[in-house]
Amino acid sequence: MELEKISSPADIRKLDIKDLNNLCDELRKVFLVKISARGGHVGPNLGLVEATVALHYVFDTPQDKIVFDVSHQTYIHKMLTGRINAFLYPEAYDDVTGYTNPSESEYDLFTIGHTSTAVSLAGGIAKGRDLSGEKYNVVALVGDGSLSGGEAFEGLDEGATLGSNFIVIVNDNEMSIAENHGGLYGNLARLRETNGMADDNYFTALGYDYFYVEEGNDVAALVETFRKVKNSVRPVVVHIHTDKGHGYAPAEEHKEQFHYTGPFDLTTGKSTPDSGSENYADIFANEMLAQMKANPKVCVLTAGTPGVLGFGPERRKEAGRQFIDVGIAEQEAAAMASGIAKAGARPCFGVVSSFLQRAYDQFSQDIAINGMPVVVNIFYGSLFGMTDVTHLGWFDIALMSNIPGWVFLAPTSVEEYVAMLRWAMAQTDYPVAIRIPGGAIRHESGPVDTDYSALNRYKITRRGSGVAIIGSGTFYELAEQTADLLAARGINATVINPRYLSGVDSEMLETLKNDHQTVITLEDGVLDGGFGEKIARFYGSSNMKVHCYGIEKKFLDRYRPKELLKACGLTAESIAASL
Repeated sequence: MELEKISSPADIRKLDIKDLNNLCDELRKVFLVKISARGGHVGPNLGLVEATVALHYVFDTPQDKIVFDVSHQTYIHKMLTGRINAFLYPEAYDDVTGYTNPSESEYDLFTIGHTSTAVSLAGGIAKGRDLSGEKYNVVALVGDGSLSGGEAFEGLDEGATLGSNFIVIVNDNEMSIAENHGGLYGNLARLRETNGMADDNYFTALGYDYFYVEEGNDVAALVETFRKVKNSVRPVVVHIHTDKGHGYAPAEEHKEQFHYTGPFDLTTGKSTPDSGSENYADIFANEMLAQMKANPKVCVLTAGTPGVLGFGPERRKEAGRQFIDVGIAEQEAAAMASGIAKAGARPCFGVVSSFLQRAYDQFSQDIAINGMPVVVNIFYGSLFGMTDVTHLGWFDIALMSNIPGWVFLAPTSVEEYVAMLRWAMAQTDYPVAIRIPGGAIRHESGPVDTDYSALNRYKITRRGSGVAIIGSGTFYELAEQTADLLAARGINATVINPRYLSGVDSEMLETLKNDHQTVITLEDGVLDGGFGEKIARFYGSSNMKVHCYGIEKKFLDRYRPKELLKACGLTAESIAASL
């Protein structure tokens, strides 16, 4: 059929079932053209083409409700729900986001970008429907990787008790971002091996009716099973076995690489050449591998994102049992790290900034209150990181720096970062978080400090008077640039690298009162509850004027970093002019 004519799922419901295979082929081709040009989640979408078509073919969406877990696999869903032009025409590529978004379509129920949430959200819709006395199908589509998250279990556990229509589609492609980890996956394997007939069935044990579809990329088989469970009056799980990356040979062969990728050559599957410059993932991985080899008690933990940490398959193999992937379960990783530290070993947990809040309770209760010397490395904690509204990296300073007991460090360069990481792993007095810089890689021209045991001691790197600029982490370089502009105007500003985000250097700040009238703080994070407020509070009863520069507390989606910097006054020209 002509894809331009698909304005809603009603258009594909007019097709004979034998025509659905051709439709899937056409959708896959269009998807690959766009994704190769712009990058994005490749494997998850390719593996769900047939299931997405079958869902909209059988269920009466939007009256029937479908909640997609993570929602990074909804490109085909968007193509079938009135947004096909955003995939056919390059000039419209940016008209849709990479996740479900209710502002785009009534078929998108939630803005979702994090894992393990769909079963709980859909369960809530089902309960609300029942309380309202309405009748429609509620479907949660969740991947096997997402089942490792605690909320997924909580949703399944509660959903089994609803006693009404509640359909959970488990997309089992035998992978998370990388391989799955956890005891649950042994049961899924037995279910696959027995065509769903194994006696020890995780889902039926919870109380669900259960259907298994071995050929999860067979649209006719999916349609047949979805028709069986439509209008079910009991909670039911449909377990479908799919192939991640299905229909595109490079993605089938290199499943981990093609989970998410930048632009690539569609013919060869090879990534579009980039600068090949160094990055903090490789710096972290190489440093931690060296520490592992030197000390068998050192280990690295990830919650399902090994690639973010620079630990691809070869490095994971090299690290062996000292690399621990707990699945998509940040709470487990944080609490386990606390236990590892209690036992005398040295855990280092690498985590994406926007995933930190999923383990806030563990950072506070299991680690900080107990004083466990866990080390956390925060990746993408920056406005220069991911720009989707669900993955914003500028809230972690306010989150982590205000938990008592944590030492929160903000390196400004590669050399300072490595020194801080080595110190953090060697000491056993505090839990330490390190905020890996964003933006361009910066190197030091001279030596850096190697001991950070004297807490909250800031470092003056340029001595002046009148104005002091405190530039934390990523924005230390902005502080230097601003000072250079001021110097050209006859103002000799002091520049300070605070290094510690979790406390104030009272002694240094007090001495600034002698010959300074203004203090500027620069932080790559939200202003409310952030680092700058600590400085402003210190000077609150004095005559010192404090100007805090950072990011306004709001959710932005797919922003442009340079434009955001200008909007927040975070340019050297703007800061200098404001004085």
